[in-house]
Order: sequence, then C-alpha cells, then structure tokens
Amino acid sequence: MNTVVFRTIWLFCLIAYCGLIYLLSDQPVLPVPLVFNMQDKLIHATAYAVMAWLCWHAGRAYMSKIVLLVATILFCAFFGASDEWHQSFVAGRDASIYDWLADVFGALLLTLALWKREVVVSNRK
Repeated sequence: MNTVVFRTIWLFCLIAYCGLIYLLSDQPVLPVPLVFNMQDKLIHATAYAVMAWLCWHAGRAYMSKIVLLVATILFCAFFGASDEWHQSFVAGRDASIYDWLADVFGALLLTLALWKREVVVSNRK
C-alpha cells in the first residue's frame, strides 16, 4: 500500500476512536467492575495514550517531530476537556478535572515516549 493509504487509515482510526470515546461518554453508566482504587484514572490515562498513539501516526507525515509532539498533546488535551464538558450534560455522569488530568497525563507520557523513540532512531542514521 502506498503512503497516502496509510495516512488515511491512521486518520480514520483516530476519528473512529474519538467517536467511540464520545459514545462511551454519552452512556449514563459504564459496566466496569471496580478492581482497585483510582482504577478510573488508569482507564482514562490508557484511553488517551491510545488516542495519542493514533494522533501521532495520523500526523507524522505532515509535521516536524517537535510540532507533532505539541500538536498531539494539545489535541488530546482539548478533546479530553471537551469530553469532560460533554459528560457534564449526561445524566449519571459528571465532569472531573482529575479525569481530564489523567487524560492529559496518559497522552503526555505516550507522546514523549514516541518522540524520544523518533529522536533516538533518527540519531542512529
């Protein structure tokens, strides 16, 4: 497959994933059993790490590494903020700054890891 097809697939996956997060946030209750304290923060961080992964790969052909780093973190942070705002209108859900911070933390960690990997790989060449 050519590069344009891969770029389109990454972008489609990112859009679909954002749609999935929106649909899950629109549910009054999610059937997730509580296994340990602060589990929801780990779920938030993981979900936004996945979003960062998709965002990074969707944009990597269009931006420099440092711009992609900032764009990925900002995209995930703004989407997370809009998602928390959205949840404030859903019966049974509430908006939480701590959930948003977990979103940003997950996106930040994964994005920094991807950026570091790119820098190391490009330095080896």
